[in-house]
Amino acid sequence: MPSLSTAAIVDGTLWTLGAYSVITWGLILIKGIQHLRVARFNHVFNKAFWHAPDLHAASELSGYSGPVARVAQAGFSTLRDADVGTTIHDLEHTGDRQELLDRCLRQQMQKERGSLESGLAVLATIGSTAPFVGLFGTVYGIMHALQDISKSGSASLDVVAGPIGEALIATAIGIAVAVPAVIAYNFFLRRNKVIWAFLDNFATDFVHLALKTSFVIKRPAGRSAEESGASVSVSQGNKAVVELHRDLTYAKGAHA
Repeated sequence: MPSLSTAAIVDGTLWTLGAYSVITWGLILIKGIQHLRVARFNHVFNKAFWHAPDLHAASELSGYSGPVARVAQAGFSTLRDADVGTTIHDLEHTGDRQELLDRCLRQQMQKERGSLESGLAVLATIGSTAPFVGLFGTVYGIMHALQDISKSGSASLDVVAGPIGEALIATAIGIAVAVPAVIAYNFFLRRNKVIWAFLDNFATDFVHLALKTSFVIKRPAGRSAEESGASVSVSQGNKAVVELHRDLTYAKGAHA
C-alpha cells in the first residue's frame, strides 16, 4: 500500500505539471494572436487617424477595431455628448469638457489594460510554482525509495538508481514547465508596457488636438444639410399657415 500511494502521488504530480504545461502553451498561443491583432489594428487606425485632414474628419472614421480605435471613439463620444448637453447631474458628468475627456480616455485605457493583462497572472503563478510542485514529487518519491532500499538491505547502484532516478524526473518536468511560462510572462509584460505607452501618448495628443477645436466636434455635413432642409420646410410651412390665416381674416371682413 505505501508503494501504491507513493506512485499515485508522483503520478498526480506529473499530471499536474502536464496540465500546467497545456495551460501555459495555450495562453502563449492566445496571447500571441491577441498581440499580433492589436499591433495590426493599432497601426491601421493610427495611420488613418493622422492622415485625416482635421479632428472632425477623424471623428467620422468607422469600421476600425483595436485599443487605439476604442480609445479614440470613447473620446469622440464624450465630446459629442458634451456638445449636445445632458440633463444628468452626478459626479460622473461634473467638470468641464477637458475634465470629462480626460476621465473618459483614462477609463477606456484602463479597460484596454485589463484586457491585455488577462492571463498574465496565470503564467506568473505557473512559472513560480511549477518547480516546487516537481520538487514535491521528487522529495516524496526519494523518501519512499530510500525506505524501500532500506527494507531490501542492499545499497548497490542498480538498486538505488532506479527509484531515485524516477523521482528526479518530476523536478526536471517542473523546471521544463516553468521556463516557458516565465519567458512568456516577461515577454507579454514588456509588450503590454509598449502598448500602454503608445495609448498614453495617443491620449495626450488627442487632448491637445481637441483643445485646438475648443473641445467641440462639428456635426457631419450630410446631417447638417438634412437639418437645414428640415428647417426650410418648417419655415415654408409656417409661412403657408400665416398666409392662410390672413386670407381667412380678409374673407370674414368682406362678408361682414
